[in-house]
Amino acid sequence: EDPAVETAEEAKEPAEADINELCKDMFNKMAAYLTGELTATSEDYKLLENMNKLTSLKYLEMKDIAVNISRNLKDLNQKYAALQPYLEQINLIEEQVAALERAAYKLDAYSKKLGN
Repeated sequence: EDPAVETAEEAKEPAEADINELCKDMFNKMAAYLTGELTATSEDYKLLENMNKLTSLKYLEMKDIAVNISRNLKDLNQKYAALQPYLEQINLIEEQVAALERAAYKLDAYSKKLGN
């Protein structure tokens, strides 16, 4: 035998597998794959549901805070309205004190002229 010459071997077909077993295996694997996909999708929806619940709770908290702020603002506006007459009296007294101060300066200037 010449080592440069290869010998041909008879081609053998693989043994015919049991088609039923292969189909069952394929369907089982497909079922496992689809179950995994559906489980992942279901988990995504559960996550979204939980996020929506938390967001809803946060919005309720923000609504309560806004209601409290609105109530406090109304109270402050009422208190300011109750103080308004006193503030006007303070402004009037301030104007009268300024006029009295001007009169005192004029009187001081006049008394200095009389002293000279």
